[in-house]
Amino acid sequence: MTQTITINHWIQEAQILPLVDVRTPAEFTQGHIPGAVNVPLFSNEERAQVGTTYKQVSREAAILLGFELTGPKWAGFIRQCLQIAPGKRIAVHCWRGGMRSGAMAWALGLYGFEVYTITGGYKSYRRWAHRQFERSYNIRVLGGMTGSGKTRLLQYMKKQGQQVIDLEELAQHQGSSYGTMNKMVQPTQEQFENDLAWQLKDMHPEPLLWLEDECQKIGKRSIPLSLWQQMRTALLIDLQVSLEQRVATLLRDYGHLDPDFLAESTERIHKRLGPLQTKQAVAAIREGRMNDFIRVALVYYDKAYRKGLAMRPPGNVFELQTSGEDMPADYQRLVAFTEAFSTP
Repeated sequence: MTQTITINHWIQEAQILPLVDVRTPAEFTQGHIPGAVNVPLFSNEERAQVGTTYKQVSREAAILLGFELTGPKWAGFIRQCLQIAPGKRIAVHCWRGGMRSGAMAWALGLYGFEVYTITGGYKSYRRWAHRQFERSYNIRVLGGMTGSGKTRLLQYMKKQGQQVIDLEELAQHQGSSYGTMNKMVQPTQEQFENDLAWQLKDMHPEPLLWLEDECQKIGKRSIPLSLWQQMRTALLIDLQVSLEQRVATLLRDYGHLDPDFLAESTERIHKRLGPLQTKQAVAAIREGRMNDFIRVALVYYDKAYRKGLAMRPPGNVFELQTSGEDMPADYQRLVAFTEAFSTP
């Protein structure tokens, strides 16, 4: 049995209705619905062949070629889907809800699956994702100079039941020239948006939604403009942490990284850091003086942070003294500070 459902319908049942994406591996990597499993009807090369035949010969010729290419694969497709959905209840989609998902749904239905195809396919999810960015949220931004422990505090807040989205985790980047930590690989812009929208769907409009103060670009990924604009006009709590604690935090986070990576990352910001400071920072890295390197780099990052802070609406920035190390205590200070805003 095959039925069509909307993307909203599937999202409501996502926990109990497995989703199969039959697009090519390249399409899936470019962007996919969170939780979907890729069971590609065509390889990347086969998809190109079918597309060329469709354009240069005819629709019918492309369909015949498609059946020729997939003929030996159908038993494998069904076995894969049985592993994904042992209960034989499954949802399927392609790019626009067309022939590829239709063919897979037909085969699975013939085998006895209860199959649901997503109306509009992956494109319908992209439209849905953009609507999540345009919703209004009760955003509160957590700021502070580099090394203030913002990310750790947000992670602790999330464990305490607060609404938190870690944008740097989604972007797989720590938001500086050193942000990949020499190991993280950023998702595509499309996938970053897909994952962000998936988390936003669970955020209620009334309670505070905590986000870290970020530039619009996190590495090479951009926060969607409509959400970014809400972040820029939201109240910001500026964590005040001592320089010594910030250096200690950064030494713990970055001090063990490969010196070549740190030196190359420093060279990338030489125009902003300045020739003398860049030379001093790289020398400190090469000589193992990580404390000195961090102090030189902070001169630039602190200046950039102050500049960004000055661009916020007057009266929207509030300072809060925190340790930058004791997360439970800092959380209690933040809760008490935040509650003061809602007290008549």
